[in-house]
Amino acid sequence: MSTSATAPDWLDKGDNAWQLTAASLVALQSVPGLMILYAGMVPTKWAVNSAFMALYAFASVLICWVVYAYKAAFGKRMLPFVGVPGPVVQMDWELRQATLPSANIVANFPLSTMVYFQFVFAAITVVLMGGAFLGRMSFKAWMVFVPLWLTLSYTVGAYSLWGGGFLFWHGVIDYSGGYVIHLSSGTAGFVGSYWIGPRLKADRENFTPHSTLLALVGAGILWIGWNGFNGGDPYAASPDAGAAVLNTNICTAMSLLVWTALDFVYFGKPSVIGAVQGMITGLVAITPAAGVIAGWAAIIFGICSGIVPWVTLNLVGKRLKIMRHFDDTLEVFHTHAVAGALGGFLVGIFATAEGTLAFAAVSTGGAITGNGKQVGWQLAGACFIIGWNVVWTTLIMLFIKYVLRIPLRMTDQELLIGDDAVHGESAYTFGAFGAPSTLHGQGSERNIDDVEAHIGETHTGDPESSSKVLKQS
Repeated sequence: MSTSATAPDWLDKGDNAWQLTAASLVALQSVPGLMILYAGMVPTKWAVNSAFMALYAFASVLICWVVYAYKAAFGKRMLPFVGVPGPVVQMDWELRQATLPSANIVANFPLSTMVYFQFVFAAITVVLMGGAFLGRMSFKAWMVFVPLWLTLSYTVGAYSLWGGGFLFWHGVIDYSGGYVIHLSSGTAGFVGSYWIGPRLKADRENFTPHSTLLALVGAGILWIGWNGFNGGDPYAASPDAGAAVLNTNICTAMSLLVWTALDFVYFGKPSVIGAVQGMITGLVAITPAAGVIAGWAAIIFGICSGIVPWVTLNLVGKRLKIMRHFDDTLEVFHTHAVAGALGGFLVGIFATAEGTLAFAAVSTGGAITGNGKQVGWQLAGACFIIGWNVVWTTLIMLFIKYVLRIPLRMTDQELLIGDDAVHGESAYTFGAFGAPSTLHGQGSERNIDDVEAHIGETHTGDPESSSKVLKQS
C-alpha cells in the first residue's frame, strides 16, 4: 500500500479531475447560470431579488451541507429513508477515500470531492424550486425556508434513491436526479406557491421578461453545465459518463425542436422563451436515464419531453380552475415535476442491460429487457417523492408563517415597487437625471415612500418634481 500523502494508492487522478470538473460545471449552472436566467425572465423590478434568492440559497445550502446534511443524505443508515447527520469538516474526513457506506459504493477520489459534488446538486434543487416563488416571496421567509427544506426534504430523497436507502436497494433508477432534484423541486415549488400566495394581479397578467437575451445566456450556461450534471454521476471518467453526456445533448436538442414546432403550429410564432422551456424539459427528462439508455431512446425521450410538458403548460394548466390557486412564477411544476416524472417513467421502459451494468446499478434494466417490474418501481419512487414533498413543504411553510410569525409573502407596497423596496438596490442604477435609484446606503430618512414618489413623478416627466424628491433624499 502506498504511504504517500499526496498520491495514495486508491486515488485515480483522472477520476478526481473529472469529478471536480463536473461539480464545477453544475455549480456554474446555479451561480451564475440560474441567477442570470431568473434575472432575465422577470420584469426589471424583480431582477435583483430573483438573482439574490439563487445566490443566497447556494451559500446557505453549502454550510448546512458540510455541518450535518451530507451525512444525512449519504452517510450511515439511521432509518430506511435517511442517514445519520453529522459534520464532514475534519481534515481526516476531507482527505480519506470517498465511500457511500449505505450503498456500498467506493470511489477513487477523496471524500472532499464527493461532498462538493453532491452539494452542488443539493443547491441547484433549492434554486430551481425558488423559480416558482419569484416576484413575491418574503426574503426573510426564504432565508428560513432553505435550510429547513434541505434538512427535512432533500436529504430524505437523496438518501432514499442515491445514498443507499430503501428505494436504492429496490432498484429504482434515478441516474442523476430526475426524482431527487426535479420532481422534488417541481412538487415543492408548486405546493409552496399555494401557501405563499399569488403575485399582484397586475404582475400575474403582465410578467414580461425584461431581457430575453439575458435569459438566453443563463439558459446556455444551464445546458452546457448539464454535461457535468449527468456526466459526473458514474463517479468516474468512464465510458458510461461519455454515454450520459451524449444522450443528454441528444434529448435536449430534440425536445427544444419539438417544443418550438408546437409553438409555431399552435401560436403561429416560434418563441425564444418557449425554446428555453423545451430545452429545460429535455434536460430534466433525460436526467433519470442519461447513462442507462441508448441514443435512439434519447430521441424518444426528447420527443416526449417536448410534447407532454408543453401540453400540460399551455393547454391543461390553462383550463383547470384549480391551477389558478397555484401561482408558479416560472412554471417549475411543468418543466421540472412533469418532465422529471415523465423521464422516471420512461427509464423504467427503456433502460438497457448494458447501461445499468456500466452504471453499476441495482436494476438489471427496464421493460425492454424483460424486466417489466421496473416500471412499477419507478412509479412507486415517484409517488414517494411527491408525497413526501407535499407534506413537508406544507408543514415548513405553515411553521414559518404561524410559529415563527414570519410572513411568507411580501407586503403589497413592496410588491408594487420591487427590488428597491426589498433590498434598497436596483438592477440598473442609471436613473433619470443622474439620480440614485436605490435605497441602500442612502440613510434612514430615505424610505419606500420616497422611491414610490420618485417612480410616480419620474413617470410624469416632470423634471422639477423629480428634483425635489432627489433633494429630499
